[in-house]
This record gives sequence, structure tokens and C-alpha cells, in this order.
Amino acid sequence: MLPDFAPSPTGLPGLELAQLADTTLHFLFLMLRIGAFILSAPLFSARFISLPVRIIITVCLTISLMGHVTVPPASDLAGIPSVVWVIRELVIGLAAGLVLQILFAAAVMAGDRIANTAGLGLAAQVDPSTGGQTPVIGQFFTLFLFVIFMTQDFHLVVIRLVLESYRILPVGMPMNAAVLVDTAMEATKTMFYDAAKMMMPAVSVLLIVNIVIGVITRSAPQLNIFAFGFPLTMTATLLLLWLTVSTLAPALIDLLDHATGSIRLMMEGLADVR
Repeated sequence: MLPDFAPSPTGLPGLELAQLADTTLHFLFLMLRIGAFILSAPLFSARFISLPVRIIITVCLTISLMGHVTVPPASDLAGIPSVVWVIRELVIGLAAGLVLQILFAAAVMAGDRIANTAGLGLAAQVDPSTGGQTPVIGQFFTLFLFVIFMTQDFHLVVIRLVLESYRILPVGMPMNAAVLVDTAMEATKTMFYDAAKMMMPAVSVLLIVNIVIGVITRSAPQLNIFAFGFPLTMTATLLLLWLTVSTLAPALIDLLDHATGSIRLMMEGLADVR
């Protein structure tokens, strides 16, 4: 037998439409910050991940927050001040994702500089994550970074940071917008520093190799630089990449540690309104 439902004020048995509308509004507001992060963060925003998959990830993460996060009343969310709250939620999510994008660009920059020094600047192929042309060594560094990002569970760390941001900076609370500029400048500085740290061993040796090739071609002009210079440079490049793999992995892990630390400091700084 079917259970008897008590009639509700809306006339529908067991269904409060007003409460359902309030819950839906709370759910949509909680989705804003997470959705903005998923759309802007590396790997999650890659072109090989379709939009329905991103929506499903956002919905699943938002469901875990329902009932555990303080949200303003639905009457306030439906008012004019909520427009500012919507923009604020989107800015927080986008800022967290862009910090990761800036720091992930260090791997691409390091690979690009090595490729140009080795004469492989024109050897580019389509990057499946961005759709643009990336030198092969830069794409190798990027894929290596993605592997470490997944295998070392950094993707879970950044998701947890975004979820914890609702406790640090609840929906509707004011934020310190000046921290966004400071975080972007600090992330850019870290990007150049880590890129230089990853590329300097290979670039320094390749620079010496190019100087040696230049001296040889100057002293013996009859030698064809493409006949012996390019194979020598390619051999040195492959040997250097093989020798520096053991040091590249710790450098990429440090880069990811900087990324997660920057996001945490940014969230704490946004909540520090004085």
C-alpha cells in the first residue's frame, strides 16, 4: 500500500515548493565558486574533458557541501545585494584556478626555453589540454607535471582547499580584494623562478655546446653546421633530458607544493578583512 501524504499548503502531497526553491537557490550559490574553479583550473579545464563531465564534477562536489556550509537566507540571495555575492564567488573560484594555471605555466616555459636552445623551437605539436601549439619538450614537461599532479594526489588537495574555503570565507562575507593582486604577483614570481630552476641545467650545457659548434664552424668554414651541429645538439639534448629526469620530478613536486600553498594563503588572506 502507498503511504498517505499529508496535504501541504501548496496543494501537493508531501512537497513544499517554497522549501524546494530555497534549497535549489542555496545549491546554485554553492556551485558558483566550485564551478568557476573547475572551469579555470588546469587539467579540469582541459579540452579533452567535456563540459558535461565538468558539470557532473561540480554538482557532486556541491552535494557534499549541502548542510555543512553556512549560506545566507534565500530571501537575501534573491535580492539585489546577491549580485555582488555572485561576482565575489566567481572571482574566488577563478582566482584559485588561475593561480594554478600561472604556476603550471612554469613547466611549459622551461620546456620552451630548452627547445629553443636546442633548435627545436619549430618542432611543435598540438597540446591536447589547451589546443595550442606547444614545443615537444614543453609538452613533455606538461604531461610529466600532470602525471605527478594526479599520482601524488595534488588534485585532491586543491579540491579540498576549495571546499575548505567555504569555511574560511563563507558565502556572503566580505573579502580583502587586494590579496588577489598580491597572490598573482607572487605566483608569477614563483613561475619564473621555478622555470629557471628546471631549465638552467640543460640550457647551460646546451649553451656551451652551441659555443663549441660556433668555434668549430668559425675555424673550419668548410664544415656544414647542419651536417654535424644539429645531430650533436640533438644528442646532447636527449642525453641531458635523460640525466635530469631524476631532478625534474622533485622540482615539479616543489612547484605543486608552491601552488597549493599559494591557494591556501590566498583564501586565508581574502578572509582577513580589517
